[in-house]
Amino acid sequence: MGLLLGDVVPDFEQESTHGRIRFHDWIGESWAVLFSHPKDFTPVCTTELGAVARLRAEFEKRHTKVIAVSVDTVEDHLGWIRDIEETQGVELTYPILADADRTVSDAYQMIHPKASDSLTVRCVFVIDHHKRLRASITYPASTGRAFGEILRVIDSLQLTDRYKVATPVDWQNGADVIVVPALSDEAARPLFPKGWTAVKPYLRVTPQPNR
Repeated sequence: MGLLLGDVVPDFEQESTHGRIRFHDWIGESWAVLFSHPKDFTPVCTTELGAVARLRAEFEKRHTKVIAVSVDTVEDHLGWIRDIEETQGVELTYPILADADRTVSDAYQMIHPKASDSLTVRCVFVIDHHKRLRASITYPASTGRAFGEILRVIDSLQLTDRYKVATPVDWQNGADVIVVPALSDEAARPLFPKGWTAVKPYLRVTPQPNR
């Protein structure tokens, strides 16, 4: 069985384009997104790495570090970064882990043998400041990821950690949320002074508390 939500994620020490990284130390008190790529010098990955670089300020607003991993060497990564920066028009400022020995890929079960016995699928791991896995998303190698959705997931996780709410379908930061069903009306009143609309007794819609 792979990593489960709430598990402390595996620590590791691995070379990267920013030097040797001990993962838990690198995360520190931040949140983190670890995302894998099947191989260097591949077209979909090139667009993804550029997209994440352009979202640097958005991740920073959420106190979230980003780190990529591919099964190739640091030397290959450095050559690939030049291509990414040239074709995507952005500076790559976050690290790419070198995982030629599959240390990270194996620890996080990123290689799915029925898809490929040597290349990683597109995994995304959202990790909180306690080093616990909060969300994971897996895509096939042929499908590029929507990193706006990953930011939305982080927004939801950080909001629901702070308030007794859940986020509904297609929720975006700033929109109405749902009072958790476990909270009685009596207990909810002091927590939600703006009140709520009870669509059903178990479905109470309220303005986002921190807005």
